[in-house]
Amino acid sequence: MKIVAISASQIPSSVANSIQAMKAVHALAQLGHDVTLLAPSHPARSTDWEQLAQLYGLKTRFSMEYIAAPSRRLFFLTAVRRARAFKPDMLYVWPVQSAVLGLFHGFPVLMEVHDLPAGRIGPFWYRYFRDMRGRKRIGVITRALQAMLDEQFGTFLKPSDVVLAPNGVELERFSDLPDPPTARRSLGLPDAPTVACTGHLYAGRGVDLFLKLARRMDDVRFLWAGGKAEEVEKWREEAKDLPNVHFAGFVPNQQLSLYQAAADVLLMPYSRAIGISSGGGNSARISSPMKMFEYLATGRAILTSDLPVFREVLNEGNAVFCPPDDTASWQGALRGLLDNPSRRAALAAQARKDAENYTWTARASRLLDGFIETKKL
Repeated sequence: MKIVAISASQIPSSVANSIQAMKAVHALAQLGHDVTLLAPSHPARSTDWEQLAQLYGLKTRFSMEYIAAPSRRLFFLTAVRRARAFKPDMLYVWPVQSAVLGLFHGFPVLMEVHDLPAGRIGPFWYRYFRDMRGRKRIGVITRALQAMLDEQFGTFLKPSDVVLAPNGVELERFSDLPDPPTARRSLGLPDAPTVACTGHLYAGRGVDLFLKLARRMDDVRFLWAGGKAEEVEKWREEAKDLPNVHFAGFVPNQQLSLYQAAADVLLMPYSRAIGISSGGGNSARISSPMKMFEYLATGRAILTSDLPVFREVLNEGNAVFCPPDDTASWQGALRGLLDNPSRRAALAAQARKDAENYTWTARASRLLDGFIETKKL
């Protein structure tokens, strides 16, 4: 099937929405579809496949074009106009504006939804999408988000055209990981009990709690991989008196699994309010962090904030839960895991098993299944 995907994310970039878009499109290509991704042009754009593959952890090639537009608003229109030239069987989009314009031009449209429509104009576009005729489907990342959309906009689609699509993981990247001591040696890290967190350092990601635990547990190594350079420097300065803390900085997605494998326990220390890459917003009620699925696939014990939305994927069999921002509870739970190898092993085994339910390709198959009549590849 010929698919044109439209994302408003900056590519290349290390932010989550960029990584998620590339992973989702990559999965479509892995299923054998003829995929072209359209994204906004910008000064740091790159079509160097090897660079993109390294940054995003990709294997299967797909086509990509950068769309120059006078403004962000015009990008949505320009991208759909360009998509028409490919005569695609469907559009696979993230921006609701492109979804509306795609329906206007008569294309079947599958739209990924990761948040409630924002601002003054966002709800207007979503209502327009709701009311337009045409073949349309949405993929929502959590049940919590689906419930909030239904409450605000009504259940306007058939049940088969609202697909629960949590983020995913490529299991092959985690199939031959070394044990924690071997991974630590490979990375030049001390061979000591290690807990790790990966991802950005935005507000609400739990860096403060991470450092509070490090101050209380000086016999444990605390590793954080990820973050923008200026944020990493800020937190390195904050932790300069903590010899057991290491901020590794940005790590390409292709190499991230080794850092995750270096941990005896993987942390998700989110606060009750979670910032997003734009600097605003709060995703704590609807979030589906990509690292949650990577953690499962790594096969390590997971210690996580007890946010209701995380329980859509995690449970007492594959993770340990703590109240957000309760340092004493986190310290007790972490010490309990580090002192109990058999408990860690049981959690790790169940996590790895559960990861098999969340591959990117299985996700893509669910989103496409029964949407339009597929052509033989």
